[in-house]
Amino acid sequence: MAESRHGAKGGPYTWSDYRRWPRDERWEIVAGESYAMTPAPSTRHQQVVGEVFAQLHGHFAGKSCRAFVSPMDVRLTEQDVVQPDVLVVCAPDRVRRSHIEGAPTLVVEVVSPSSALHDHVRKMALYARAGVQEVWLVTPYPWLAEVFALDGATYRLAGSYTKEDTLESPTFPDLRIELAAVFDFRIEPGEEISLIKEGRPRYAAEGSK
Repeated sequence: MAESRHGAKGGPYTWSDYRRWPRDERWEIVAGESYAMTPAPSTRHQQVVGEVFAQLHGHFAGKSCRAFVSPMDVRLTEQDVVQPDVLVVCAPDRVRRSHIEGAPTLVVEVVSPSSALHDHVRKMALYARAGVQEVWLVTPYPWLAEVFALDGATYRLAGSYTKEDTLESPTFPDLRIELAAVFDFRIEPGEEISLIKEGRPRYAAEGSK
């Protein structure tokens, strides 16, 4: 996620500026600063996004909330425009023909090394200011899904999950996401991570527990 700028004046940029930029490029604006959505998403990223969206879409089918998948513009303020990977909107009046106007209820960001700082720091602070009730930060590998619930002016960690777990939402108590399906992709040779394992030191005393 590399910072960049459009135009000669160097910002701050607004929704009106953003709407004039090339539609084949992906940008976000946070506090008037522009950020290029590069590099292009990996196949693994897209698999995770697709499966999360599929499960959310199925869960909310026939209900008042709706799930959307990127690219989808979300205008939070005149100087804050983002494209979350997946989002859930529960206020029908926020769904416009061209974009989402205002804060979604739930946002999912699939984190890559290039976007980690942007997602964990800039966008989390922005989402809290905007009133997004719940944020999921999903790291494809090593498998990790972190669920954050809005608590006053900031977020609290509501749960951390890995591949074998079922993610639970604090905002939607009946929502369950099977992470085995989300993280169902091939790990390349040499990519495996040595995990800390439970065990007993061989030098431990016989009577110790």
